[in-house]
Amino acid sequence: MSAFFQNIVLGGGAAGFFTALNCRKANPGANLLLLEKSAALLAKVRVSGGGRCNVTHACFDPRLLVQNYPRGGRELIGPFTRFQPKDTIQWFEERGVPLKTEADGRMFPKTDSSSSIIDCLQREADKLKVEIRTRQKIAKIEKSPHFVITLATGETIGTQHLCLATGSTPDGHALAKSFGHTIQEPVPSLFTFNIPESPLKDLAGIAVEPVSLSIEGTNLAQQGPLLITHWGFSGPAALKLSAWDARLLHSQQYQVTLIVDWLPSLKKEQLMVTLRSLRQESQILVNLNPFNLPKNLWRRFIQLSGIDESMRPSSISNDAYAGLCQRLKSDRYTVNGKTTYKEEFVTCGGVTLSEVDFKTMESRTCKGLYFAGEILDIDAVTGGFNFQNAWTTGWLAGNAMASGSD
Repeated sequence: MSAFFQNIVLGGGAAGFFTALNCRKANPGANLLLLEKSAALLAKVRVSGGGRCNVTHACFDPRLLVQNYPRGGRELIGPFTRFQPKDTIQWFEERGVPLKTEADGRMFPKTDSSSSIIDCLQREADKLKVEIRTRQKIAKIEKSPHFVITLATGETIGTQHLCLATGSTPDGHALAKSFGHTIQEPVPSLFTFNIPESPLKDLAGIAVEPVSLSIEGTNLAQQGPLLITHWGFSGPAALKLSAWDARLLHSQQYQVTLIVDWLPSLKKEQLMVTLRSLRQESQILVNLNPFNLPKNLWRRFIQLSGIDESMRPSSISNDAYAGLCQRLKSDRYTVNGKTTYKEEFVTCGGVTLSEVDFKTMESRTCKGLYFAGEILDIDAVTGGFNFQNAWTTGWLAGNAMASGSD
């Protein structure tokens, strides 16, 4: 064995880095090593939020915060009472990186640059003398009684405590399985919908807020802004639906029927009453737009309902109005595939949560083994919530590893 460390962290992303920093700060006397497989550290941090890094979200009530996690919300209630967004804000501000809150609650560094976050984390690692090695491929890990890591080079390194913060990679899942853990099948989450035959594609760029979006044959629906794109639908409503229904969509090979309620605040009967009341108007229906929808979208709905654009309300039959109401309240679109949302790439699945102690992030099946970040079966909607999971679980794992180090 070439070296022995009290603590080793595998993974140089947000969760792994934060685990290492908190572990070293809590117990500076215990040596620590961070191993990263690739040449780049904090790669997701760099591209998050279009290069601005959506650090966290301005939601400070743990019970409200967990509602943004399709998987892991129940388990995170306790951890969020110990380290939540306000603690993340304070941590970065104390190290010279103030954050700002945007209208939708997302929080970014005031510099609008992910480099501010990366530089802050790396400065802290230098200050705490965290030993970091990149391009480190793991061949195997054994335990008897301590962990012995064999690198691809043949070098062996021992450790008392090991944290797996390897993200949603197959290598990390394989290591967790080798220590007795079960893995929930990883499937994509947080994506947009491809609708090749959409009659709205030429209206790309139009957003409607709010709409209610659901999958035919299910009881789940999500509300929020919906963005019409060249390939189908995007925007918060689509992203939330993709996250909450990730496993169902995967099982259906991303071929489902979406139901869009373009006016969720109104009942169908109310729509009919409004439309019939227009019969006294002298203008043509397309110019009236009683529901204040985007003008070109309203025109398209009239066209798709088989109503002549030049017709006045008084000339339109009840059946034609009923067809228009049906489209406004239960518009159907055939999904055939998905598209990654910008630079976001979130996976649901990972280490089964019941096998982890969420007070310490220690494995219930293997003493001395810890987890942080996306290797767990935890994922969230867009908005900084996935990073908050990384900061929180990294804080818990790092402090727990430090307190148990000899």
